[in-house]
Order: sequence, then structure tokens, then C-alpha cells
Amino acid sequence: MTDLEPNDAGSLPDVPSKTQRKQEMHALQGIGKELAGLHKDKLAQLSLPENLADALAELKRLTRHEARRRQLQYIGKLMRTVDAEPIQAKLDEWNDVTHAQAAKFHLVEQWRDRLLAGNEALSDLAMEYAHADIQQIRTLIRNAHREAEAGKPPKSSRLLFKLLRAAILDEKASNEDSPEQE
Repeated sequence: MTDLEPNDAGSLPDVPSKTQRKQEMHALQGIGKELAGLHKDKLAQLSLPENLADALAELKRLTRHEARRRQLQYIGKLMRTVDAEPIQAKLDEWNDVTHAQAAKFHLVEQWRDRLLAGNEALSDLAMEYAHADIQQIRTLIRNAHREAEAGKPPKSSRLLFKLLRAAILDEKASNEDSPEQE
């Protein structure tokens, strides 16, 4: 039976259109491009076939635009022979972790900026993060203002960031570890 002959039910088999096939090929090529940007340690965690790993290493070596484009097409071709779902799942996992870390970092930065801008933020911080060392935070805020007025390096501001990061991330970790009450 050929691809275009009717099946037992009398209808034609589901053959993906040329557009669908091209979209799938471009998606696989995109995964290959994302793989090319990874460090060799992360690539080793994926346990890729040897020919794909060699093609990715070759891509990193190439500098000319056209050579890189052709190599990416070749990587896309190799990706068609590999089960891409576990690779994509691992890439998504790594990207989510990176985004979560960035979000936590921005939260700590926002708290530091609020604390250095005004006094009402300290009481908000004390209410939200009860275990935070408020006295030490107050001292670091005062020292950061003095350093800024004197034109000195922001040593206290950096220490404040570290203290806030420890307090906020510890609070988030303890909230995630504790079972939710209904």
C-alpha cells in the first residue's frame, strides 16, 4: 500500500502537508541552534548521538555566516533522526530554572532599592519576612546612605543585598517546604 492509496476505512491516510513538514524541520533546527549555545558540560548531560555532538562542536568552530548557516541546516537534518522530545524537555527545564533565578534576583533588588529609598519599606519587610534581622538591615541602610553622601564605594549596599537575598530566599524555601494547610 502506498501513502496515497485509501486505507481500510476508505479515506486517505493523514499525510502532513509540506508546510507542516517545513515547520517541523525549522523547529528541529531551532533546537539544534539552542544546543549549539550550550556549554559542553550541559551537552554531555543530554547524551546526544556522536554525529550530532560532533556537528555541534564543528558549528562552534565555524566563524563565517554562510558556513554556520549550512552547518545549522545539517544539524537540523541530524535532529530528524533523534527523538527531540527529551532534549526539548531538558532545555525547557534549564530555561525555567534560569528564569526563576532571575525573578528571585529582581525581587531582592527591588527590596534593596525600596529600603534605600524610604523608611516605610523597612516595616513592610519586617511584616513580610519576620525572620529577617531588621536591626542589621537598618544599620546597613544607614551606612549605605553615608557611603553615598561621601562618594565611597557601595560596600554596605552590597552587604544589604546579600543579607536580603539570604532572608528572602530562606523565607521562600521554608514556605515551599512546609505543607499547605486547608
